Amino acid sequence: MNQSISDTSSLFSSVELGPYTLKNRIVMPPLTRSRSTQPGNIPNDLMATYYAQRASAGFMVTEGTQIEPRGQGYAWTPGIHSAAQIEGWKKVTQAVHAKGGIIFAQLWHVGRVSHTSLQPNEAKPIAPSAITADNVKVFIETGPGQGALSEPSTPRALSTDEVSELVNMYAQAAKNALEAGFDGVELHCANGYLVNQFISEHTNVRDDQYGGSLTNRLRFLKEIVAAVSAVVGADRLGVRFAPLFSSTDETRVYLGLVESDPQNTYIEAIKVLEQAGIAYLSIAEADWDNAPDLPEQFYKAARAQFSGRIIYAGKYTVDKALRILNNGYGDLFAFGRPFIANPDLPERIKQQWPLNEADAATMYGGTEIGYSDYPYYKNI
Repeated sequence: MNQSISDTSSLFSSVELGPYTLKNRIVMPPLTRSRSTQPGNIPNDLMATYYAQRASAGFMVTEGTQIEPRGQGYAWTPGIHSAAQIEGWKKVTQAVHAKGGIIFAQLWHVGRVSHTSLQPNEAKPIAPSAITADNVKVFIETGPGQGALSEPSTPRALSTDEVSELVNMYAQAAKNALEAGFDGVELHCANGYLVNQFISEHTNVRDDQYGGSLTNRLRFLKEIVAAVSAVVGADRLGVRFAPLFSSTDETRVYLGLVESDPQNTYIEAIKVLEQAGIAYLSIAEADWDNAPDLPEQFYKAARAQFSGRIIYAGKYTVDKALRILNNGYGDLFAFGRPFIANPDLPERIKQQWPLNEADAATMYGGTEIGYSDYPYYKNI
């Protein structure tokens, strides 16, 4: 993240988000780190330390947290469907709240982006349609603390009744999040995972009310937003999208699917969220090297259609965040890798101190090394 000598004070103005007043506009976005305790994918003391270290963010969203056992696509990611997982997350929320932070849980279901070895009884992953995911790898356990990348398994298509059951699972996960002490929840509807699989013309060839027209492909989104809003309140709910307008051959973490008309697809999706009255919309931009910004017309249309807060993320620099804020397109800005490596990121931005670099080798799995041992600037 390139630092500049810009006036960053506007990033440190307070802002309302639903019932909360945030102390700054700097967000820690969902970042998969695969540090949960095994067996059981249980959040732990190490995770509580990591999140509490970063509680100076305006607010934080947890790493993707699977809503049910079939929702897992990567080894060692935490869940929010068992009693032990809820108890584990209580450690995290209590540690963050003790530091004055605000934290939402990201509710996640990977759908087809999984492997039989990660599924209950080694069953096929579930998806809107039985189309195998390509251009993506999943991460499977090959031994205790050992893992490897693998091709996703071919999924099976969900029945109509099973789709309704999944809506209820999202609602139950939201209840679990409240029990665990979270301040709200974010629905992961981006990056080619389950909700995105329903939205996309490439992955949804259903002939029931959840497939066909764009209105039908948006139905699952609309239903889970309504179900989760009924549990947590629309003012404590966010939704994350990744509206890709181009792709890349670069080997990288999965970003998702490029629609034939991404502008129309995602503006219609945003209209669903506006009608539901949710607190915020989180937009993950392309983040590969030299990726293009979203088209200016998309920023303008998203702002025109959505009256809640808009968060932008995706290799953002401070300068880009200031430009989007000054243009009135976005309200909050998420910095991923910089927050991994800099627990005191807001203060570093404010003081224009240099940043630690993130170590790619310790990104997923492992111990406190490359996780909770990054130094604060004052301690260097």
